[in-house]
Parts: sequence; structure tokens; C-alpha cells
Amino acid sequence: MLEIDDLHVTVGDREILHDINLQIGDGETHVLLGPNGSGKSSLLMTIMGFANFVVTSGTIRFNGEDITGLPVHERASRGLGIMFQRPPTISGLKLGKLLEVTSGDHSKEVQEYALYMHMDKFLERDVNKGFSGGEIKRSEVLQLLVQNPSFVMLDEPESGVDLENISLIGHAIEKLLQKDIHLKSRKKSGLVITHTGYILDYLDADRGHVMCDGEIKCHGNPREILKDIQARGYRECMECQQT
Repeated sequence: MLEIDDLHVTVGDREILHDINLQIGDGETHVLLGPNGSGKSSLLMTIMGFANFVVTSGTIRFNGEDITGLPVHERASRGLGIMFQRPPTISGLKLGKLLEVTSGDHSKEVQEYALYMHMDKFLERDVNKGFSGGEIKRSEVLQLLVQNPSFVMLDEPESGVDLENISLIGHAIEKLLQKDIHLKSRKKSGLVITHTGYILDYLDADRGHVMCDGEIKCHGNPREILKDIQARGYRECMECQQT
């Protein structure tokens, strides 16, 4: 579904991503780990097409189409969706109106998903205005459920979320990525950034990757990678690659 080939990205006059190569197949969910400032969020923003992230070489292909030069809204219309780590507050725009437009005026579907995410009382409030950390994360997942993208990018979905909310969010993400059906029948794929790994208690990821200094350094079983990082830290990851 997603194929990234030899991607280099700059912000301003500084190259922040180097030699990125990544393939995510139909129905697969991949996890991206790495220390703060390693480029994980930048990769998601680049895939989504945000203008500050300039691709200087390499390609991003989605369902076989080169989308490297497409703007954000065209990528979204093709089936890419993103959950931000720190989404903006949008004063003057009601959450319910945003969801209504996103869903194509399928108000029944919006109400059902809002109830499922315990966000039905927030529909008449401005997007993220005065929301707690858990409420913001639930709002982000709700927006993705309504958008129904085929490729889902999640930037630290468990960050700043209490145990009750992470259970709800985890099960909703599992639903979003069709984890309740066999891999061969799934039409949704995903790329998830996690620091703590808590989301893996609810989400069965197929493959893990470690990013350091703007490069993807290694690949493997996500739970095994997380276990090694928890025991030894990222320093050993980097030392391993240097040798």
C-alpha cells in the first residue's frame, strides 16, 4: 500500500530525514520507535504532504501512485489519514460540524461513532478547545473513524492518556485498522509511532522499525525491539548499527 524509496527531506536549510526506505503492505500495521527528535513525526508529516517538509529526493508511492508532489487534501482524498501528537485548537469550528463535513453529511454515522468514543457531549464544542489530553486523543480517533482512511498514521496515540482512555483508544484503533478480521481480508494499513509501547497491549503490529538521527536503523518484531530498548536504551541500537 505504501512504498517509500530513498527519501530525503529538509525543513528550512537542514536535512532531517535521510535514506528512508519503507514498505507497508495491504492490511499491515507497522510500529516506529526512536528517541525524541529522531524524525519520527517528521516522517508522518512528510507522508501526509505538509508543505514545510520538502522532499529533495526519493519517492512516496501510495497504492502504486507516486504522491510525492501532491498536496495534503489530495492525499487525504486518496485515503491517507493522520492522528497528530499535538493537534491544534480550532476556535469557531464545532467538532460536530467538522465530522459532518468529513463524513459527507452521514449524521447517523457521526452520532454512532461519537457515542462509541464517549464524545457525543463534545460535538457542539470548538475542536480541541478546553479538551483534556485524553479527550483530544479520543477526538482525533473519532475524526479518523469518520474519515475512514485506508492508510492510518498515528503519532503517539497513548501519550498523555490515562488507563481508562487508553483502553478505549486502543480498542478503537484496533477497530479502525480492522484487526478483528484476517490479514488477507483487511483493507486498512497503518504506521504507529510509540514511545512507551502501551498501545501494543491493544494493537497487534506486524513489524517494527527504529529511527535514529533521521534514518531508519533496523527492523524486526515490534515487541522484541521494544523489549530490547526498555532493557538497553537506544544507545545500544545506535552502537549496534555503527558496528
